[in-house]
Amino acid sequence: MEDAIDPQDWYSEDMATFGDRLAAGREAAGLTQKELAQRVGIKVSTLRAWEEDLSEPRANRLSMLAGLLGVSISWLLTGDGEGVSAPDEEDAAGADVASLLTDLRTVRAQIASANDRLARIEKRLRDGART
Repeated sequence: MEDAIDPQDWYSEDMATFGDRLAAGREAAGLTQKELAQRVGIKVSTLRAWEEDLSEPRANRLSMLAGLLGVSISWLLTGDGEGVSAPDEEDAAGADVASLLTDLRTVRAQIASANDRLARIEKRLRDGART
């Protein structure tokens, strides 16, 4: 079995790219790509290119990003310094049980409805095959 990733290394240079860290910082800040792009004064396609590691921001934009996301420039570039927690830490800390139960009920209702519809379609097919 593989060793678990040390949460401290999750966003390190060896484990993640600049784009990975940028996207993680944006998500941790609760911002969409559109919202962050507007705040930085760039096009969404530019932000998307940064998150996909197709291009990189200039120093002034990098500084703005770090400030808006509440992370250090060093963390964005290398994964060292003040950044966001590894996903498994956030998931465990931020799990909203009531929300998850609501989602579970919704999905169960959708499945029940789909099963009812499936039964009606199968009945129509069986009835049609007899005629």
